[in-house]
Order: sequence, then structure tokens, then C-alpha cells
Amino acid sequence: MRIIEDELLKWRFKRGSRAALARIYEKYVNALLSLAMGLLNDPHEAHDVVQDVFVSFAQGTDGFEVKGSLKAYLARSVVNRVRDRARRKRSQQRRIDALATTAGGSAATDRTLVYSERCERLSAALAQLPCEQREVVVLKVKHEMTLREIARIQSVSISTVHGRYRYGLNKLRALLNGDMDHE
Repeated sequence: MRIIEDELLKWRFKRGSRAALARIYEKYVNALLSLAMGLLNDPHEAHDVVQDVFVSFAQGTDGFEVKGSLKAYLARSVVNRVRDRARRKRSQQRRIDALATTAGGSAATDRTLVYSERCERLSAALAQLPCEQREVVVLKVKHEMTLREIARIQSVSISTVHGRYRYGLNKLRALLNGDMDHE
């Protein structure tokens, strides 16, 4: 049923239907926010990423061509946008660190998230996973994607995704059970 509705939505959207765009947004915004939040661990950035994805999506009707799952396409867009932000942040942080070093100071950031203790622990543990493992775990668990869909998004084999998922879950278990140091 979801596939038929998505194909109809893609067809209508390509022909300029605002109602189709609204339905796509309504249908996938929460899942995409959950995905972005799992990858970023920052609700404001997660909202920004999802908003950017939908703005780009809405502006792309002329060259719009989604082959396969609409859900996977939007998830891939979120993952790519998160990766772009991470690259920009690393670059900015290197510049800040260089300035702080030359000025003799240090850059410190405080983040405050209002979550239960369990959510905080899970978020902290997820943040400690290597990026590729974190992406796989979040896409699989929170976004309910198949290993095949994740392999397409990450441009790797299914066995690589399976390994990343297994290692990611094992490390999460160890972190949450206190078997490993966490920072």
C-alpha cells in the first residue's frame, strides 16, 4: 500500500501538485526528524537538516527523478545533508582551534539537552560510535530501513552494512552496560 501511494505521490509531485508535496512532508517528516536527531544528537540542527532537505526537494520538481523508494530517497538526502554539515563543522572547528591556539585560549562548548537519563545515555553512546556504524544503526533501528537500502545509501556492500550494524550494536551494548569508558 505504501509503495502504491508513494508512486502516486511522486507522479503528482513531478506534475507540480502542492497537495502531493504536503502529503509527502506529512508522511515522512517525523521519521526524517528522528533519523536526523539520531545522527546529530541536536534537535535544532535536526530540524534545520530536515527543513533543508524538504526545501531542496520542493525546488527540484523540474529534474525530479526518484527511482525506488521515496522513503529511502529522503533518508539518503538527510544522511548526505548531515555528512555535509559534519564536514563543514570539522573545518570550522579546525579554524577555531587554530585561532584559539594562537590566542592562547581554548574553545569550549556547552550543550544542554532535556531528555531522560536513558535518552542521554543512549545519545552519548550513539555519539561514540564511528560515523558509519552510527548511520547504519540509526537507519535500521529508528528509520526501519533494510540493510539493502542502507547499503545503497552508504554505497557499500550489504555484508559491510551488516558488519557495521553488528559492531555498532555490540559497542552500544558495551557502552550502555558500562563495559567501556565513555569519554
